[in-house]
Amino acid sequence: MGRFRFTAVPVAAAVVVAMLAPAVAAPLRAPLPPEAEWHGASEALVAAADDPWITPAETSGLIRSAGLDEMRAWLERLAAATEKVHLLTLGSTPEGREMILVVASADGAADPEALAASGKPTLFVQAGIHAGEIDGKDAGLMLLRDLLFGDEQALLEGCNLLFLPVFNVDGHERSSRWSRINQRGPEVMGWRTTARNLNLNRDYAKADTPEMRLLLGVLERFPVDLYIDVHVTDGADYQYDITYGWNGPHAHSPAIARWLDQRLAPAWRQALERAGHVPGPLIFLVDRRDPTEGIVGWTASPRYSNGYGDLRHLPTILVENHSLKSFRRRVLGTRVALGEAMRVLGEQGADLRRAVAADSRRRSPVPLSWKAPTTPPAMMTFLGIEPRIEASAISGGDVVRWTGKPWRGKVPVRAKTEPAAVARRPEAYWVSAAWSEVIERLALHGIHFETLREPREVRVEALRFGEPNFAERLFEGRLRVSAPYTTERRQWVFPPGSVRVPTDQPLGDLVVALLEPEGPDSFFQWGFFSEIFQRTEYAEAYALEPLAARMLAADPRLRRQWQQALEADAGLRDDPRRRLEWFYQRSAYYDQRYRLYPVARQWADPGS
Repeated sequence: MGRFRFTAVPVAAAVVVAMLAPAVAAPLRAPLPPEAEWHGASEALVAAADDPWITPAETSGLIRSAGLDEMRAWLERLAAATEKVHLLTLGSTPEGREMILVVASADGAADPEALAASGKPTLFVQAGIHAGEIDGKDAGLMLLRDLLFGDEQALLEGCNLLFLPVFNVDGHERSSRWSRINQRGPEVMGWRTTARNLNLNRDYAKADTPEMRLLLGVLERFPVDLYIDVHVTDGADYQYDITYGWNGPHAHSPAIARWLDQRLAPAWRQALERAGHVPGPLIFLVDRRDPTEGIVGWTASPRYSNGYGDLRHLPTILVENHSLKSFRRRVLGTRVALGEAMRVLGEQGADLRRAVAADSRRRSPVPLSWKAPTTPPAMMTFLGIEPRIEASAISGGDVVRWTGKPWRGKVPVRAKTEPAAVARRPEAYWVSAAWSEVIERLALHGIHFETLREPREVRVEALRFGEPNFAERLFEGRLRVSAPYTTERRQWVFPPGSVRVPTDQPLGDLVVALLEPEGPDSFFQWGFFSEIFQRTEYAEAYALEPLAARMLAADPRLRRQWQQALEADAGLRDDPRRRLEWFYQRSAYYDQRYRLYPVARQWADPGS
């Protein structure tokens, strides 16, 4: 290992026996690594006990998070007290709970049209996509109070606010003291996944969940200028309490990334440091046992909020508060960050809109996935916590003990900034009518397309897949698949209900990412088209063998190909079934749609 050494710690036999004894009746709390005492200037943001607008979490000293019913009651009282706040019901979750969106505007705007008409930029803050990671909900309630009745009222004059206090509502109500073993508070936490055990922050591209469909409707209808998605981390210990990031200038929205790097990031860093917090970049360690191995510089794909926003050219920030810092500290840091985001957006929103316009230009090729370049990685000063590696009598392996001792050192940032797969941007894609669930999802994303009323014959580039590689287990309710493919030019008659999806549109990059099979979050890789790998018609030997003889007698070119195939492939020579299959594939009886991708590319130049 790098700087940190393995320590074999002897464990007395009696201790081991006691540790392995049957559990006592009362459940035990998991001991977490030591936490340094913290006091910061942001503690002044907590309302006085007699403040009529003290939030439910503040009444507990920011130990407990607001329950769903008390949160809603507090918000309804707020909306009744001012015309600047409106509560919108987006729809219902699978378990029948309402998803609430808060709209706050100095002009009293209550709908997308009114927000757009105000001319002001709009910040959208989303909390509780993983319902145990709930800091954003309570920080957002504090921010609303301060915008309307406190010291931050000027912020609402320059910037509108959309606030989704709980995205994963059903997961929020699956709450207990035993939800997140790695996280320090609040006392009671919700569950990571939805009632159907799906992770909403893996669902942006495929849009399987009702919750995500409601969220996509917000992004499509409302004039969102900046989108902040608040999480809490898992993983290693380090000194940072509020970390954040976005896909960088190498990805799909370089002008937006530069604005975030140059305008928002410095402002956040200064505001958080003034308030007594330790801001930092997103931290994903190469080796959780040894921070000196460095950090993975992640480029998110569109299954995640920040990767999806990058492809939509929607400025999107992933906030990851550090799970081993106290709930109180995390909520206060989030409150500082959200208020500062409103200030920067209100002052510099016009520049951000120009960056969005610049990134909306159509480019080709379109990167689909990313890898680390072969050049030496950049280095950063990392504010870590020293680990100690010990032998575990429980697991029989090694275990990390975070010591609580701060350290500072230079570590590499192994950034994935080089395209690993790219796709030329065609003029359009055609999706056959039978794949209605794919067409429905294109519409959910706000992608524009033409729907055929009559059959149409089109010259296209078709894709035919080779042997598929299916995942060994389900992931997010789906069996993922990848496969090599070849292309072929053909005339294709698309039936009514088929759609032509042009790439010359604001969401053109997203179109490519969803429909190109090499995209890691394409509909193909998520298994939407897996039926094409099923064989449904077969040939019996009594019919195929005499047909093969006739084919050889009628076609000298086929006879030459047959002889060459036999000479080149011993397995073919020795396998009667494969020999007959060779002829079946070349007969008029063979299924011409077998492994044919029902999405075709159309090029502006048919010969390209």
